[in-house]
Amino acid sequence: MGAVQPAAPIARRPVVRPVEADEEPDGPPCPACGTPNLPDRRFCRRCAAPLQAREGPKPLPWWRTVWPFRRRVRGGGTGRVLRRTLLVLVIVGLLFVGYLLLPAGRLLIEDVRDKKGGTEGIGPVKATASSAAPGHPATEAIDGVTNTYWGAPALGASLTCSFDKPFRLVGVTVYTGVSKDPQEFRQGARPTRADMIVTTADGDVHTRELTFTDKPEPHTVRLGISDVVSVRFVLTAAAGQGGGRPIAVADVEFFKRT
Repeated sequence: MGAVQPAAPIARRPVVRPVEADEEPDGPPCPACGTPNLPDRRFCRRCAAPLQAREGPKPLPWWRTVWPFRRRVRGGGTGRVLRRTLLVLVIVGLLFVGYLLLPAGRLLIEDVRDKKGGTEGIGPVKATASSAAPGHPATEAIDGVTNTYWGAPALGASLTCSFDKPFRLVGVTVYTGVSKDPQEFRQGARPTRADMIVTTADGDVHTRELTFTDKPEPHTVRLGISDVVSVRFVLTAAAGQGGGRPIAVADVEFFKRT
């Protein structure tokens, strides 16, 4: 009997896995064929297409679309540090420009610094008066004691205090009368109102009306003026005048920001 050639191989038929009875097609549809699938499936039960697509990158915030922030942060830390540094510099620059260009903002910042910072006394280098009673020159208003005084012969007289360099004036204290003793205080003339004229290094003039209580006590005025070079007091009202008694200003103290 002759040799017999082997028959051609027959490929095995694929075995299709039957869908379980409890698998209801109520999940999200396949993005490729539209077949419903259960929520926990990763591939389509019909065409085997991936069901969980990769989430794309989130959109950039608006400020990341402007140079030098429009690029995404690199994997290394150099780019991140550079961008943070540039952001800080931009913020500082904007604050500095606002400080210089907006007077209201500058005044607000200076006022906060006055309240948060400390103060210390500063003495004028010179005191002059438009007029003075004999024995009571202008220098006795800045000698630091209250038992001597500048004596103004009449209303309208002025006392000018000058300083050697500009400073931030935050307060002024004025002692009126010939003495701190109540009885002696009543025996002399004393100012009850004055105009304070403050001049700065650039020539600006600030005027403030001061009102003094008719008592032997310090009268403190809170201020906030930068680059002050001189302060002038013009007496406009007084009590106890008569009998040729001069109007007494015992002492004037100035305070600057530290």
